Amino acid sequence: MSSQTATRPLVDEGLVKAMIIASMAWFLISLMGGFFFSLQFLQAYPFPKTELLSPGRVRLIHTNLIAYGFLVNGLLAGLTWAIPRLTGRPLLFNRFSWLLFWVWQAIVLLTFTGLLAGHAQALEWGETPTGFRPGAFNLTDMTWAPVDILVVIGFLLVSINYYTPIILSKSKAMYVSLWYFSAGFVWTALTYVMGNFFPEYFLPGASGAAVTGLFIHDLVGLFVTPMGWGLMYYFVPLILKKPIWSHGLSLIGFWALAFFYPLNGVHHFLWSPIPMYAQYGAVISTIAVEVVVTTVVVNFFATIVGSGQFLRDNLPIRWFYTAMIFYFTTCLQCAVQVTLTVQKIIHFTDWVVGHSHLIMFGVFGFWILGVMVHLWPKLTGNEWYNPRLNHWHFWLTAVGMFIMFWDLIIAGLIQGYEWQALAPWEQSLISSTPFWLVRTISGTMIIVGQFIFAYNMWMTARGARSRLYVTAPQAA
Repeated sequence: MSSQTATRPLVDEGLVKAMIIASMAWFLISLMGGFFFSLQFLQAYPFPKTELLSPGRVRLIHTNLIAYGFLVNGLLAGLTWAIPRLTGRPLLFNRFSWLLFWVWQAIVLLTFTGLLAGHAQALEWGETPTGFRPGAFNLTDMTWAPVDILVVIGFLLVSINYYTPIILSKSKAMYVSLWYFSAGFVWTALTYVMGNFFPEYFLPGASGAAVTGLFIHDLVGLFVTPMGWGLMYYFVPLILKKPIWSHGLSLIGFWALAFFYPLNGVHHFLWSPIPMYAQYGAVISTIAVEVVVTTVVVNFFATIVGSGQFLRDNLPIRWFYTAMIFYFTTCLQCAVQVTLTVQKIIHFTDWVVGHSHLIMFGVFGFWILGVMVHLWPKLTGNEWYNPRLNHWHFWLTAVGMFIMFWDLIIAGLIQGYEWQALAPWEQSLISSTPFWLVRTISGTMIIVGQFIFAYNMWMTARGARSRLYVTAPQAA
């Protein structure tokens, strides 16, 4: 292996580039799914009589492609760039890495087509098709490809590929990013098996609901969160050209995440038949996570002290720190909304939708987009076609996300109080309609921003340069 690694580059930049392209492609498809689904609430759904494109199925396309297409590919692109540089070792095998990349795209495609064909699993955030009839595990009576099993096998192989350079690292001291990455791979494998197999086959009723709640939250907290923060601990000091403010504080944040986050998921099912001791435990641990978030956010903002000009001049840093503000906002919000008193009002309302959009896209999506902005010129060997378009991309996306979040929060409060007052259901629909219109408009802003960015990426990869940024030749 040593002779092989000596003859190949530390980072396969072509693989990183392919992952970014795949992430962006799935992202655009998922956004269109979300846009079409939002039109259902305005009585303007464009495919009302097409079963294949029914609103329920299109919604699953939106959520699952964000999770497994956009986020997974985007995070793995960052890891493929960062881990070899942190360890001094390349990934296990180059061809193996490319094989895993194409296998993962096939898995996402099977999920996409399976959901449209009606083979979704009846599990929130775990709709990836099992391939079997509900509750059955009969290899001779399969209804679709066993996507769940393929995901587990694929992720185990991915873990081996990325763990190898960490284990063989040239440095005995392990930087905090590698702590997050290492734990994230272990947690994700356990979380996926727990959430996609146990409720379906072994845990009916309230027990299955409790595990489903753990899965919904742990998919965010034990996969996306450690991978995302690990990338921030790598890219932020690198771009700022200064070390993280406190390495000790970063480890406190890591271990507190590991201790408190796994218990949070039951808060998705407060006021349910799940035993109250489990619900109280989820409430306490969710509030405790706010302490974790505070230590991490303080660490990063202390790091940028004295380098504030980067927020103005460096677009990736602006993406990163905007997302950190959103992250602190969502976790503070979560510490409030998890209380049983507030849950009486906001449960099942659009408040929850606003919260989930801000954390999944406003935080982790923003981090991935910032990484893309930073890496794309390096991967293509070209300057950005039009840097101004990147600023349009940022502001359309950030303002659109901000409007959507507060629009859905206000809508959720109105819905909750009307339901609490036992107002007719139709009244809550009438009250919500203006907010749903604003949601679609703000979502359109986000979508336009992403297509602008995709166009800028494409032109940059071609080596084109906008006339606004072409220097006129000097006269002889």
